[in-house]
Amino acid sequence: MRAHPAGPAHGDLIHPAAAAAPPDDLSELHPAVWPATAERIDGVVHLGGMDVRDLVAEHGSPLYLLDQADLAARARTFREAFAGADVYYAGKAFLSVGFARWVASEGLGLDVCSGGELGIALRADFPTDRIAMHGNNKSDAELRRAVAERVGCVVLDSYVEIVRLADIAAAAGIRQKVMIRTTVGVEAHTHEFIATAHEDQKFGFSLSSGGAAEAVRRVLALPSLELVGLHSHIGSQIFDTAGFEVAAKRVVQLLADIRAEHDVELTELDLGGGLGVAYTVDDDPAQLHRFAADLRTIVAYECGRHGLRLPRLVVEPGRALVGPAGITIYEVGTVKPVQLDAGAVRHFVSVDGGMSDNIRTALYDAAYTCVLASRGSDAEPMLARVVGKHCESGDIVVKDAWLPSDLEPGDLLAIAGTGAYCRSMASNYNQVPRPPVVSVGGGQSKVLLRRETEDDLLRLDAG
Repeated sequence: MRAHPAGPAHGDLIHPAAAAAPPDDLSELHPAVWPATAERIDGVVHLGGMDVRDLVAEHGSPLYLLDQADLAARARTFREAFAGADVYYAGKAFLSVGFARWVASEGLGLDVCSGGELGIALRADFPTDRIAMHGNNKSDAELRRAVAERVGCVVLDSYVEIVRLADIAAAAGIRQKVMIRTTVGVEAHTHEFIATAHEDQKFGFSLSSGGAAEAVRRVLALPSLELVGLHSHIGSQIFDTAGFEVAAKRVVQLLADIRAEHDVELTELDLGGGLGVAYTVDDDPAQLHRFAADLRTIVAYECGRHGLRLPRLVVEPGRALVGPAGITIYEVGTVKPVQLDAGAVRHFVSVDGGMSDNIRTALYDAAYTCVLASRGSDAEPMLARVVGKHCESGDIVVKDAWLPSDLEPGDLLAIAGTGAYCRSMASNYNQVPRPPVVSVGGGQSKVLLRRETEDDLLRLDAG
């Protein structure tokens, strides 16, 4: 049995000597990492024209914040870069009723992967013809609801699901549009748990073993299903875009094979999402317009080589749209220096949240940028580990953070890049209520999701 990472040697996993040198300016809010409106005024971090101290006074801590201006700019950039294509926001990154309404107002589609996400979209009156339904194990109930609500497209993920959906659509008397998710055999350069196009994983139909071709044959034989395209998604938090080009080439080859065998030309090609974002200044994400141009070029070239009409491209950004627009504010509870070997000292900075509101560090070994937000400081830097309040030694928010050495209880810390997969993966571990999500812009704030309370937790308790 593998040793648990929170075992006795856990504190030695990341030694202070392994950390990068401290930045020249501990107060810097680097534009590649922080949201568009993030700035310091008299040493204090402001977002959307609002002082984070005032936001915490009004909404409490911990606190998720979303920069409205940053979100709007990113949506506009995606629409421009993929003009003539369809941009579907991947709701798993973050979703609420108000946020779904904003996605619709920006002219984007919505990718949902559960009945709950579909329910939020429907509560928001999201246009159902602009919804795509994903998931590797959609239940009968989820598929019936998708068909009944006239969801624009269902992305098929198994042979069982093909039959299941065909029966449901036939019973409803409709012809449901579908795509087939293909596993293209591309090893994305990302964390093992968020790479989704290699062969040994749960999603899609394999190209190399003929599974995708067989899925096409089965769908085309069912009159209640209309096959409109192919889907591919190679992973998440990807910086090296070469994998997308390989995936596009292989999926276009399948389009050509389908035409040769069935005399059918599919009209859509969904290449998924997965573009990485900068969590630290060392991250180097792809430039969006260049990536879009390169993707169009490879698809056009491969289609031309096979004599295919150019399909309509679909992309599904999630993290790349909402991730950089979000930050999390925590209040410092304790600062504890711990003497390590060779005279090194690690300062454990405990905050009022942790792995219940950001599991990514524990789950993916994620790195984050952290700054003192509630005041300025000229103190010397100290190497700190920002940890949460939960009863787990693996409850780490930021493994290595350079913070001012005069940090003290009551100070506020800001963590950049938390708009995606923090609130959506949050839990109530140790019965800790989840923080609110508040959007800010133009000097005003708006609650998207309110803070949970103890009453909320007890409401589910049948005892």
